Amino acid sequence: MNLWRELRWRIVGAQMLVVVVGVTLVLLMAYLGAQFIVPQDIAARAAALAQTGAPQAVDAAALEAATAELLDVFRRSILTAVTVAALGAILAGLLSSFYLAREILRPLRQITASSQRIARGHYDERIPLPGSEELAQVADHFNQMAESLARMEETRVALIGDVSHELRTPLTSLDGYLEGMLDGLFPANEETLAVMYQEVRRLRRLVDDLQTLSRVEAGQIELLLAPFDVRELATRAVAQLAPQAAAQELMLQAELPEEALLVHADPDRTSQILLNLLGNALRYTPENGRIVVQVARSGRFAQITVADTGIGISAAALPFIFERFYRQDPSRARVSGGSGIGLTIARHLTWAMGGELTAASAGPGQGSTFTFTLPLARRE
Repeated sequence: MNLWRELRWRIVGAQMLVVVVGVTLVLLMAYLGAQFIVPQDIAARAAALAQTGAPQAVDAAALEAATAELLDVFRRSILTAVTVAALGAILAGLLSSFYLAREILRPLRQITASSQRIARGHYDERIPLPGSEELAQVADHFNQMAESLARMEETRVALIGDVSHELRTPLTSLDGYLEGMLDGLFPANEETLAVMYQEVRRLRRLVDDLQTLSRVEAGQIELLLAPFDVRELATRAVAQLAPQAAAQELMLQAELPEEALLVHADPDRTSQILLNLLGNALRYTPENGRIVVQVARSGRFAQITVADTGIGISAAALPFIFERFYRQDPSRARVSGGSGIGLTIARHLTWAMGGELTAASAGPGQGSTFTFTLPLARRE
């Protein structure tokens, strides 16, 4: 990895550059002074002394003056060396500081300007990646955040359209029946009122599902976590839907472990998830089909599987099966009364209890398998 791409090494390198330049200049000036400046002055002074006469003629005063002059030369040499070194270090520090400031502040200014544009609703805003690794990570995370906000905005717009469409269907039906009754086209008898009542119930279920989904996604759902035997819950769910399966000429059975399997979760929410998966299996499995509920231990989790021999899920639809209002077969789903957000609610409930919900299918006409996990209860 190129260390110079990392900002911390650039900062360290800049400071080391200041030190190296300063030390180098000090050593260089000291060397020049010792080799050239001081010796020349000493030689010149000695020659001047020699020209005054014999050695005995050089008195103490002259020697003292020569010594003082040599010390003065030495001090000036050192001062000159230190001054040049200091000026060089300051210049190197200023240049490196301005360079680092430009390298750091430029992407930060870009992030500031882009964040303001995103705040005004321009979610397609992106910033280029700078040269340093750390700032490149910040810029990359900023771009990921902007992309997430763009997807959330798309989801919000799509959700408004989907909710409007789902509400329009029963309201249009009710409006048609009421208008027909007012015009005398439909009799105000028990049969007509029963149809209208079904549409009202469908509308109420949709509103309740939307409210539940909103609370689950916002983390405001109330969970009463407690240890319970998931085998017994699966047995009750299968028994509850057995008459409906028999009426549709479907085989519904459970494959359960011999020993109790305690999980730490909300029993009512777990039952809601399992009943939702079983309801979908009953809805999309044709006559003479088979639905199996399996309960088993999988590491630190209990694994509950609902497998059917129904219409299956295409490979293109599988990644979107848990999205709001997604239907592989919209017409059939609306006839059966599904709101299209049951699986979304089930998955968020599973996440809230510390588990996971997944779907698998070999393709259309080959059935589907939904599996969700729940954490096992800790043994005291």
